[in-house]
Amino acid sequence: MKNKAKILCVDDSPANLHFISAVLQKNGYETILAGNGEKALTILETETPTLVLLDVVMPVIDGYTVCQKMQENEKWREIPVIFLTVREKTEEIVKGFEIGAVDYLTKPFQIAELLARVNTHVRLKNLLQQKEDLIQKLQAAQKEINHLNELIPICANCKKVRSDDGFWQRVEDYISHMSGAQLTHSLCPECLHELYPNIADKVLERTAKKKEDAKNKE
Repeated sequence: MKNKAKILCVDDSPANLHFISAVLQKNGYETILAGNGEKALTILETETPTLVLLDVVMPVIDGYTVCQKMQENEKWREIPVIFLTVREKTEEIVKGFEIGAVDYLTKPFQIAELLARVNTHVRLKNLLQQKEDLIQKLQAAQKEINHLNELIPICANCKKVRSDDGFWQRVEDYISHMSGAQLTHSLCPECLHELYPNIADKVLERTAKKKEDAKNKE
C-alpha cells in the first residue's frame, strides 16, 4: 500500500542520498533528492513535500540555514523537517529544534529508526491537514447557517428579495447567488390543477409512473 507522501531528502553525500531514497521508496514513499541546501530551496519553489529529511553539515548553505529560510517562508513553514546530523552535542540539537525542526536522527542511524520517525511525522502532518480541512468545512457550514438565520426582506406583492447591498431581485436569483445552486422551473400539483385543469391529472400520473419506473430500475 502506498503511503502517498513525498519526502525531500537533502544530503551532500550521494551515497547517503541513494541509501535513504531506496529505503523510503521500498516502503511506499515518493522521494525528491537534493545534493545541497541551495538545490533544496530551489526544489521547494515548485514542489510541496510532505516532509523534509535535512542534513545539517553541508557546504555553502547548511541545514540550519535551509530550515530557517523555510520558517521565514509562509508556503514552507508548515512542512515538517527532520535533521540528519553527526553532531550529538545537546546545544546543537536544541538549536535545531529552536530553528523549527520537529525531530532529528543521529548518523549513522538504523533503518527501523528512520522509518519510525518518518512514519510518525507523516501521520501527524496528515492529521493536521485533515483537521485544517475539517475546520474550513465547518466554517463554510457556519457561514451558510448564519445566512439562513438572517431575516430576509421579501416583497409582499411581487415576492422579490432584498439582498445585503439593498438591491431587489427575484427569489431564484437570490438563492442561486447565496448557495450556488442552479434552479429550474416547474409547477406544483396545486398550480397545475389551477392553470391546466384539463390535463393536470394526466401529467401527474405520467410523472408518477416515470418515478416508479426509475425506482424499479435501481
